[in-house]
Amino acid sequence: MDTAPFFADVAEGPEGGAAWWITARDNVRLRVGLWNREAPRGTVLLWPGRTEYIEKYGRAATRFAAGGYATFAIDWRGQGLASRLLDDSMSGHVHHFIDYQHDVAAMMQAAERLDLPRPWHLLAHSMGGCIGLRAVMQGLDVASVAFSGPMWGIRMADALRPVAWSLSWGSRQVGMSHRYAPGTAAEHYVLSEPFETNKLTNDQDMWAYMGRQLRAHPALGLGGPSLHWLHEALRETRDLARRPSPDLPCLTILGSDEDIVDVPRVHDRMKRWPGGRLELVPGGRHETLMDTEATQARLFGLLCDFYSSTGQSDAVAVS
Repeated sequence: MDTAPFFADVAEGPEGGAAWWITARDNVRLRVGLWNREAPRGTVLLWPGRTEYIEKYGRAATRFAAGGYATFAIDWRGQGLASRLLDDSMSGHVHHFIDYQHDVAAMMQAAERLDLPRPWHLLAHSMGGCIGLRAVMQGLDVASVAFSGPMWGIRMADALRPVAWSLSWGSRQVGMSHRYAPGTAAEHYVLSEPFETNKLTNDQDMWAYMGRQLRAHPALGLGGPSLHWLHEALRETRDLARRPSPDLPCLTILGSDEDIVDVPRVHDRMKRWPGGRLELVPGGRHETLMDTEATQARLFGLLCDFYSSTGQSDAVAVS
């Protein structure tokens, strides 16, 4: 594991944060980052959403450190400082959605090599929640799992869903699947959308925090998804929806004003998760963990309590 760039100046995480390059088995270069390595209570494996990157979770790592946890995060293939997969580096792309599981395997191997404090717990946001659901169904080595605004489906009007399927599939047949999905472009959402109409957070300070990171380090930025990514995501979420939930302690956090992921899919999944708990956040948008100070304090406290309750050998699922 070679040392990788780490932008502590904008992360605002605990002192001593570091990053490394790792390589997936298909030779894609990824980046992992770690805070609070000597934590006494375990490690949170933090899996970001689409367009995100390690430094965006520096403040989250500070809250977890206060609760006694290390935070180990990843730049998925095609975003952050990981290898981009198209000549257009701003296009969010993946060849096959299952390829993200190669990233999971590489990250878990790195966690073993670093001998990170146990027990290990998962926190997976948005697209990371889709990747995480597949991983825990396949037996991921964690004591518990928490999801934030998980992408178990993509929110869109019912009338547009068949159009999304046909357009994303058809673009592959004519060699155009690298093009951006309709309504998206090459600029990062945080830099192109006014705070007043954003779908991510109610907190202007957190919005400014994200913007400062991207302006200071443009290489972290990512634009809209490719049509190919869209088709892969639709296929993966459809397949996962048909599978039973694993027998693993689970807490899912969802904003009442969620407007990016498919809300009915989240409710359906949690109804089918043995002992699972769905925490609804009144007024919360897509990134409830990056909302107002009061909301963050409550939710990170909830997460730390949940991980603590599931980190013992005789733990049972929260219900």
